[in-house]
Amino acid sequence: MEQKVFSTTGKELRTVNLNENVFGIEVSTGAIYHAIRNEAANRRVGTACTKTRAEVNYSNTKPYKQKGTGNARRGDKKSPIAVGGGTIFGPKPRDYSYSLPKKVKRLALKSLLSLGVEEGRLQIVEDFTSDNGKTKDIAQIMKAFNTQDQRTVIIMKDDDAMLRRAARNIPYLHVLAYDKLSAKELLYGRKILVLESAAKNLNDFYGEN
Repeated sequence: MEQKVFSTTGKELRTVNLNENVFGIEVSTGAIYHAIRNEAANRRVGTACTKTRAEVNYSNTKPYKQKGTGNARRGDKKSPIAVGGGTIFGPKPRDYSYSLPKKVKRLALKSLLSLGVEEGRLQIVEDFTSDNGKTKDIAQIMKAFNTQDQRTVIIMKDDDAMLRRAARNIPYLHVLAYDKLSAKELLYGRKILVLESAAKNLNDFYGEN
């Protein structure tokens, strides 16, 4: 399939061939769901912690005598039903991360790229970088594509440190390398700008089944 290539000023330059197996497949909503759920789980810190009655630093004395009060018998003030007592079945530190099958993740990312093309959110842009890492250089390019503070993703051919540095002060802009894509960013990005060389890398990287 052919896709137009735009200059950094937003003008049409030429066309480029995109792999149908990457940018034109049937969208798998199930794979997208699992990929985003996996990313969210892997980001969880899992440090929430509560104390059981054995861990609460409180008195061991009985709140009142065993008999004669008319109340239910109580062992100590650390009981979970007492104010300041322990917590029953509360959260403990744990690792929420898990591995997703590679085929499912690849299918999800290809589905998201295909969805971007289908919805007209994905555009191919001629290669650009920032020689001095100045934010104003990237901001000028974003203005040419009418991002208007919309969540935007730039897909690079490799990890360009200067481009990342120039983009980090733009809150709505996210920069990704072609081989380290994020399902969440591709789904929620209102604009997906793929550098021309990155598009060719995507053809090869995800074109293999």
